[in-house]
Amino acid sequence: MEVALTHHPRQGWSDSDPSAGFSRRDLLKRGAGLGALAGLAPVALAACSGGTGNSTGGGGGGGGNTGGSLPRPDNPVTWPIYADNKPIANGLPPEQNATLKVYNWVAYVNPQSIKNFEKKYNCKVEVTTFNTMEEAMQKLQTGQLSFDVFIPTVDQLGPLVETKLIRPLNHSYIPNISNAWSEFENPFYDQKWLYTVPYTIYTTGISWRNDHVPGNPAALKNPWSFLWQGKYKGKVAILDDYREGLGLGLMYNGQSDLNTTDATLLTAAEKSLLNLAKLTNVHIDNNDYTNIPSGQMWIHHSWSGDIAAAAQYMPKGVSVDVVSYWFPADGRGPVANDTMAVLSGGSNPVLAHLFLNYFLNTDNALENISYNGYMQPLSGVTPQRLIKEKILPPNLTSTVVLESYFSKGYHELELPATANTTWQQDWLDVTRGV
Repeated sequence: MEVALTHHPRQGWSDSDPSAGFSRRDLLKRGAGLGALAGLAPVALAACSGGTGNSTGGGGGGGGNTGGSLPRPDNPVTWPIYADNKPIANGLPPEQNATLKVYNWVAYVNPQSIKNFEKKYNCKVEVTTFNTMEEAMQKLQTGQLSFDVFIPTVDQLGPLVETKLIRPLNHSYIPNISNAWSEFENPFYDQKWLYTVPYTIYTTGISWRNDHVPGNPAALKNPWSFLWQGKYKGKVAILDDYREGLGLGLMYNGQSDLNTTDATLLTAAEKSLLNLAKLTNVHIDNNDYTNIPSGQMWIHHSWSGDIAAAAQYMPKGVSVDVVSYWFPADGRGPVANDTMAVLSGGSNPVLAHLFLNYFLNTDNALENISYNGYMQPLSGVTPQRLIKEKILPPNLTSTVVLESYFSKGYHELELPATANTTWQQDWLDVTRGV
């Protein structure tokens, strides 16, 4: 089903808006918490030959890897290029009188950016949205949907490459990759950027209303314990996401491996979250972008992009200065990025390449960030520029994602299938206990 693009988040969500209450991250890539566990079966994709170099590639999508070595920062992967799925030729003109079909998350691209691309290339762009990556992968795997551009998460690249759903990129059409951080010209999950370009980047940290909650997580021996404050009972929330939620429990317990397969560590993380629930009557939701600005919650486990846009959701007469966000200054916390890819079954591969190139232009990226709050990893997107363009309030520069974070930070990546099931079950136990 094709869904109309939503309005600019600076306008806030109206009660009459069918998308009211949703942000891009509210419809989360890993299954939107319990919704994924109860209503979405993981799609099973066959594992093929895998990558080359230091990794043999991945397996099943959505439900964890079923075999082979998994891409990791210390185990980079170079995906194969198959004889029957090669890059397009050099020097082809953009398709004429075309409708470029984009398959994207809800509220994750600026409608004005779409209009500008249409004008630049004299084409139409049709955006269809999905709510979860499981949903998207299931629908793409049927072969009944035809799109040109897809916005996959890093953990799905193995299944996408191995089933030849995405096309290898012809770099000659994407010169703007030179604007990207060097990290993304040879990312560990897609060495030599053979299949993807970077889209958005974000960290996971803690936001709070500093007019109600004094102090700062950075002042604590264990900053993640900032949420474990019983005196703010009823005003504490964590993200509704099995990887982020249990990841918080792991970090509270002093663990940094957010891809652990150790059931004992996961059980301990579960217990810490249940203790948090008992202590604070914790809420589990993905409404950090509204609940912190409104003051409905005073402390919230949060995504940086959601809090970067906090000014757009402040009550009338309340300054955004009352909102704070913490992420470890040394970068040793959860960090992630989404990607853009060209689908092999699309009818407009040249325009698809040009679409990827368009969003690697700094000015175009800034326009896009002003809509969704999520940064893009381009050298020209700096805290100074974001403040100058009035995209980011000066007091929320802590939401800025730095290039160094990707070498120092903790990545939540594809899990082996058995471990993924354990993670999901432990999270289900947490949510049942709240």
